[in-house]
Amino acid sequence: MVTPEVGTGPARRWIVGWTGASGAIYGVTLVRELLAAGVHVHLVVSDAGWRVLKEELGWDATKRWDSLRSGLGLEADDSRLTYHPQGDIGASIASGSFLCDGMAVVPCSMGTLSSIAHGASNNLMMRAADVTMKEGRPLLLVPRETPLSAIHLENMLKLARLGVRIIPAMPAFYYGPQTLEDAVRFMVGKVMDGMGVPHRLYRRWGHSNDEG
Repeated sequence: MVTPEVGTGPARRWIVGWTGASGAIYGVTLVRELLAAGVHVHLVVSDAGWRVLKEELGWDATKRWDSLRSGLGLEADDSRLTYHPQGDIGASIASGSFLCDGMAVVPCSMGTLSSIAHGASNNLMMRAADVTMKEGRPLLLVPRETPLSAIHLENMLKLARLGVRIIPAMPAFYYGPQTLEDAVRFMVGKVMDGMGVPHRLYRRWGHSNDEG
């Protein structure tokens, strides 16, 4: 059996960024679901992102690879996830020659969003996003901030006009969520919709529970 090349079939390889915005559970759940769907994830986490993982989920930010394996339920030899330290500006994902289906930053801080909007590439997260845009690949950002200033809104509008998918962390309620996990699954499902990765994370409008 021949494995399809990236971009010629279903999404197979995505870059995912976790930043210092609140809502670490969104990024963690997204990566879990992508791995379960057979997607190879290239993950980059900012230093502030590690701080939020510690504060919100209790992860040990001093033992990062161990925390990733434990938090994502990975075996030591699991090859589905490639972790890139943010300071590794020479990593594979920093080059446009690295083939992938796109990038999602979940959650996306306003500092990261601003840097992407203004073309800053002083760390691997921002460089990977810049490369994604210049190569014409999908870039999805999930900002989590409230209230929003005019600067925040202007930066999001600028990126949206450039074709970046802005998916604010605003869960819906039409499907009758009963738990916080339900709300998280809805937002992650919306991101995976934007990625073109099939899922059954929430009930769609007009569908029965059996239809997903």
